[in-house]
Amino acid sequence: MEVKLLSDLNPQNAQVILRCDLNVPIKDGVITDDGRIRASLSTINKLLTNNCSITIIAHLGRPKGERKPELSLAPVAKKLGELLNKEVKFSPKITGVKQLARSLKPGEVLLLENIRYENSETSKDETERNELATELSSYGDFYIGDGFGAVHRKHASVFELAKLLPHAAGDLISAEVLILEKLTLKPERPYGVVLGGAKVSDKIAVISNLLEKVDLIAIGGGMVFTFLAATGKEVGKSLVEPDLIPLVKELMERAQNKGVTFLLPTDIVVAPEFSEGATPTIVDVSAIPVDQMGLDIGPQSAKLFADEIIKCNCFLEWTNGCL
Repeated sequence: MEVKLLSDLNPQNAQVILRCDLNVPIKDGVITDDGRIRASLSTINKLLTNNCSITIIAHLGRPKGERKPELSLAPVAKKLGELLNKEVKFSPKITGVKQLARSLKPGEVLLLENIRYENSETSKDETERNELATELSSYGDFYIGDGFGAVHRKHASVFELAKLLPHAAGDLISAEVLILEKLTLKPERPYGVVLGGAKVSDKIAVISNLLEKVDLIAIGGGMVFTFLAATGKEVGKSLVEPDLIPLVKELMERAQNKGVTFLLPTDIVVAPEFSEGATPTIVDVSAIPVDQMGLDIGPQSAKLFADEIIKCNCFLEWTNGCL
């Protein structure tokens, strides 16, 4: 898989548009896990070192074209500024801000509001997506894609925008692609994969692809609760992506037909809420209380996963910090 790297494009003293994955959990305006923001810092810092100005495009949740206040990226701009130790400008507008973006000086960073507030971003109409992408392309001279969780999507800021400007992959995408290449070209068998992270949507395309290459897939982290819901289990207040349940069922059926072992947990760590002060308990996977949310797999499941993975000659753990 040939991917143009940031070092290949190497923009200097340029105005750059950067598509990041900043889809972080936020509760009452407070970011509860800033892992994805931190993961974007490598690319951002390299661009700043090259004396570039950066206009960042990102999404949060699925507002479906509505300006839902709880899905604003304003808290993300503040956190990003803290991590960079510099001001990150924030624009509540997404379109019509060419003058603002083009007025950025070298070393300045601008984060646009949630791109999914724009219906055209996820529209099935290619013309609508192209119109939005054309507007966005006027904000810079180069495009860097670094949102791995959205890279498989045919969205205006991901697919169409990349075609309109000289472009390259950021460090996060480049690293993920390199790992995938090593593990998909000539892996030793049996080949096992442990997948985690918060959302199924971030890895659904990867899971589909892996079904053609692996012998075992173990699912954990926050994403496991969509899989458990697909099997008909009660998951309480756990994070679930209901619109993906039919696709998850299809993936599990494909795995069965291909003889791929699909490993789900047998016990779960639960708590009343996802917060630092919450008291966790461990319950059987079939006994998640309706007033509790699942956080991750339990110790029994961890041993089960380890016992199966140790039998594999090739092993990939891809968990984005969870599991």
